[in-house]
Amino acid sequence: MSIANNKKAFHDYFIEDQIEAGLVLQGWEVKAIRAGRVQLKESYIHWKKGAFYVVGSHITALAEASTHVKPDPVRQRKLLLNQSEINKLIGKVERNGYTLVPLNLHYSRGRIKMDIGLAKGKKQHDKREAAKEKDWQREKQRLLKQG
Repeated sequence: MSIANNKKAFHDYFIEDQIEAGLVLQGWEVKAIRAGRVQLKESYIHWKKGAFYVVGSHITALAEASTHVKPDPVRQRKLLLNQSEINKLIGKVERNGYTLVPLNLHYSRGRIKMDIGLAKGKKQHDKREAAKEKDWQREKQRLLKQG
C-alpha cells in the first residue's frame, strides 16, 4: 500500500532500476507518515560516511505525537540496504553518471519502506516528448470510449 509517491521523479528522470530500502525513523516520524504527512517531491539520495541518506523529504510532525522532542521535518534519514546493493549502487552512481531518487514510500509487512530509483536525467526535449505521448494515450482512450 503506497503512502506517498514522487511523480516528479518520473517526469525529470529515466528510471532504469528500482530497489526497496528500509528507513531509520524516529517514533514521531512513523506516526506522521502513517497519518500521511510526508512529501518526497524535492528529495534526493546521497552517499555520506558509508551509507546512503535521503535528503529533503519533508515529514510534518503531528502536534500530539511530538510533545517531548524537537522534531526536525527535513532531517537526513539513513537508508537500510544490503552491502551488495550498496556496492552496486556506488559503482553505477560514481562511474556511469546515474543518480538516486526516492520514488515512493509504502508499507511492506507492517514496516515503512522506500523504493529508490537508479535514474538518468531527462533533457527538456525528452520531457516534451513524454508529455506528447501521454496526451496521445489519453486522447486515444477517450476516442475508444466514445466509439
